[in-house]
Amino acid sequence: MRKNSIKNTRINGEVLRELSRIISREVKDPRIAPMTSIVMVEVAPDLKLCKAYVSVLGDEKAQQDTITGLKSSSGFIRRELAHSLNLRNTPEIVFILDQSIEYGVNMSKKIDEVTHRS
Repeated sequence: MRKNSIKNTRINGEVLRELSRIISREVKDPRIAPMTSIVMVEVAPDLKLCKAYVSVLGDEKAQQDTITGLKSSSGFIRRELAHSLNLRNTPEIVFILDQSIEYGVNMSKKIDEVTHRS
């Protein structure tokens, strides 16, 4: 695995902030859940591809609907990202459902159950 350069780390942070703003304030797709957040962003060094890890608070259907809505809005999101960031190339965005927060909450509940039993 290649270590991120300072430039790539800075671009990841900027894209993360702008994607969060665009999704929460500008995308009007009703399929996207209101409690949707971008957890992490990985922009390729050549700025051609961006993997955006999305966390959705809700059930399985809400998560799948949100990913479907984000994929259908990806052209609009990419255009807005191009307007707000001054990059040589605007990356193509791939949305990936991240369930690490949900997994952590479930593990915490299980740990609490075990500690209360003893």
